[in-house]
Amino acid sequence: MTNSETALCRRRLKKFCKGNGLDLGYGGDPIVPDAITVDLPTPYRNAGNAMLNLKGDARDLYWFKNEVLDYVYSSHLLEDFRETEVVLNEWLRVLKLGGYLILYCPDEKKYRKHCKKTGQTYNQNHKINEFSLEYVLSVLKKIGDFEIVHSKPHCEIYSFELVIKK
Repeated sequence: MTNSETALCRRRLKKFCKGNGLDLGYGGDPIVPDAITVDLPTPYRNAGNAMLNLKGDARDLYWFKNEVLDYVYSSHLLEDFRETEVVLNEWLRVLKLGGYLILYCPDEKKYRKHCKKTGQTYNQNHKINEFSLEYVLSVLKKIGDFEIVHSKPHCEIYSFELVIKK
């Protein structure tokens, strides 16, 4: 049994991961077995031993043409980028019309409170102090039209999930 963040949300979110899609920053434990996994050449977190398909930075999905994928899934990665709008634009670029962007992320305030309470080491890679479901939705609204298919503001201890349809 793995201790990944994805393991916590898999039951709820894997139904959106059908067809050809990406698991960005997968950390060794992809959302579904046939996801194309993308992570840094040397991931900073490893919660499983599934094979890494593509080594690179999730801010630039240069391997893929526009509108070719059915889904893009990311767990606990988006908060590591200061340029949220740029990153989301890139992730949406590769999605087909009707494709799903599936996000499972920490609410930064809840996460910090949890770390303080439990003594858990705080992840220094987090870049946005106000990172939350509301923050992500505000950035997405700047980008353009989308349909919220699933939204859960409180998951597990400090996370939220969001699924949008392009």
